[in-house]
Amino acid sequence: MDMVNRFFRSAVMVCLLVAGGYLSVPAVAAATIDVSSARLGQHTDKTRFVMEMSAAPDYNVFLLADPYRIVIDLPELNWLADENSGRKKGLVENYRFGLFKKDTSRVVLDVDGPVKVLRTVVLPPSSGKPYRFFIDIQKTDDASFRRELATRREEQKNTQVAILAPEPPANNRKYTVVIDAGHGGIDPGAIGKSGVYEKKITLGVSKRIQSILAKDKKYNVIMTRDDDTFLSLRERVSIGRHASADLFVSIHADSISRPDFRGATVYTLSENASDDEAAELAKSENKSDLIAGVDMSVQDDTVQGILIDLAQRETMNFSVKFAEMIIPEIAKSGMKTRGRSHRFAGFRVLKAPDVPSVLVELGYLSNYDDEKILKSGNGQQRLAQAIVNAIDRYFETVDP
Repeated sequence: MDMVNRFFRSAVMVCLLVAGGYLSVPAVAAATIDVSSARLGQHTDKTRFVMEMSAAPDYNVFLLADPYRIVIDLPELNWLADENSGRKKGLVENYRFGLFKKDTSRVVLDVDGPVKVLRTVVLPPSSGKPYRFFIDIQKTDDASFRRELATRREEQKNTQVAILAPEPPANNRKYTVVIDAGHGGIDPGAIGKSGVYEKKITLGVSKRIQSILAKDKKYNVIMTRDDDTFLSLRERVSIGRHASADLFVSIHADSISRPDFRGATVYTLSENASDDEAAELAKSENKSDLIAGVDMSVQDDTVQGILIDLAQRETMNFSVKFAEMIIPEIAKSGMKTRGRSHRFAGFRVLKAPDVPSVLVELGYLSNYDDEKILKSGNGQQRLAQAIVNAIDRYFETVDP
């Protein structure tokens, strides 16, 4: 079936992971490394970030601007350090950590201005202390920072890594549906009242959707992620396009400062948001790459330079048709739905010009009742079945 104009499809969609210049020091390769402690120290002329580790790690350190960040890529880590320890000191405003991609953990330091890396060191065990990785940073001016950044980026041009979206499985299934579990890895998404991470909820519901759809031979189901791994927004879109998907469903769960707000909402793409709340949500969701330490100076060219008007108009019509089918099904599942439950805004993850795409906010993790449903196996199963019911209805309607 060819529901939308396919003439924009490229045979292979390549996502380039572009890093700002790397500082790297090889060490002995290790399996998963334990991080027992992480701390910040303020010295007279520098700020130091220290991790105590069970083995000496390989690492890459690079700088990012807009906003200013230091990114440390390491082998996969088992983070045992106190997650509630102080994360603001000296030049560091905050730091975060998590899985960036398979076999790579990432630590991102948010800094309050332009900095330079004075040194990165791995100390061997001594005086009862385990291996210690530390990085010293010092304040610099913006011009110096950007000169160094430009130099390192130039050095990396010939070493960029091309990542191909996986080929869809060869089979005779009629419809290819991509299920996109929002957030993941170093990007936890929203945090619920009980401390549950959005990335865990979205993966749980997505796996249940995949499991139900996989039982029906007319579907070829592709998950953008099936574990706690980070994917950039660009990679998610790429997977849908490379698979020639007939439908792309991105699963999320919102959080808001008002705990009385609850209910599911479905979003489709538009550069002009339907309301301020939709615009704010899109802005928040589009920060996923920034949170994970992706170079935001690299433009998102997923649809740039493509004549998309006719195809995207048709694609958006299909997206709206599907969105309007989801909410009644979710309402039947027992999850409350919001007034004006179909909204639209400029979500980057929905920008494939040739794949009908929707973003489903299952409910509010900041609301006690919604969070209780979203955390429960029964609630997740009911929501998954509701979305599958809408998918079935959609394909019956567009290709009877």
